[in-house]
Amino acid sequence: MSKIGEAFANGKAFIAFVTCGDPDLETTKSCVRAAVENGADLIELGIPFSDPTAEGPVIQGANLRALTGRVTTDQIFDMVRELRTDVGVPMVFMTYANVIFSYGAERFFAACKETGMDGVILPDLPFEEKEEFLPISRTYGVDLISLIAPTSANRIAMIAREAEGFVYVVSSLGVTGTRSEIKTDLASIVEVIRQNTDIPCAIGFGISTPEQARKMAGISDGAIVGSAIVKIIEKYGREAAPHVGEYVREMAAGLS
Repeated sequence: MSKIGEAFANGKAFIAFVTCGDPDLETTKSCVRAAVENGADLIELGIPFSDPTAEGPVIQGANLRALTGRVTTDQIFDMVRELRTDVGVPMVFMTYANVIFSYGAERFFAACKETGMDGVILPDLPFEEKEEFLPISRTYGVDLISLIAPTSANRIAMIAREAEGFVYVVSSLGVTGTRSEIKTDLASIVEVIRQNTDIPCAIGFGISTPEQARKMAGISDGAIVGSAIVKIIEKYGREAAPHVGEYVREMAAGLS
């Protein structure tokens, strides 16, 4: 079984997202540790990119701050290596195909394996083009995580059948960001996924309150929260870690 499955082994998973290097990598490390200590079952690490098309203004701002601080992919791998000395939960990257192309796909996935990254999410990689990376990611035992959106419609079953790690269900159309309510008929999407694969699925995009997280985890196997955590880091900067920990504790408690 993929190591990512461990995140879902003890009930509903709480998945926390942070942008690497916002405002610096030391803060990223302390926020990841705070999230894990307070109940995060899986960590998504965003590798900053200059044109993050899936992201709303909150995470775009985090990308900009990280890039202004000149964070590099090599430095991010060094950070992961250091985190892995005491962080045991599964970790995945969320980034864009161009980041991998410019780094070199073989080199990128080899570094994922060497540093202990378990999977990669590429929101701009269409299902039909995943062969671009799949053979290399499989060589290094890194899961290429598929996204299923409300627009996937008749492709949901096909994507689910070939999915690895976990299925990332996009809660609503548009970009990431907190939403007051989520109106998509997610239960029927999850039902199709479950008919076609045994791997877990978690819902992300727009979740910011314990009530929303509980509702989404009630439909699926877990909830993914990004923008709400990034907002805390934006507000508190280098002092963000305890605030992130407190927020994650409240959110994760809502799922159990």
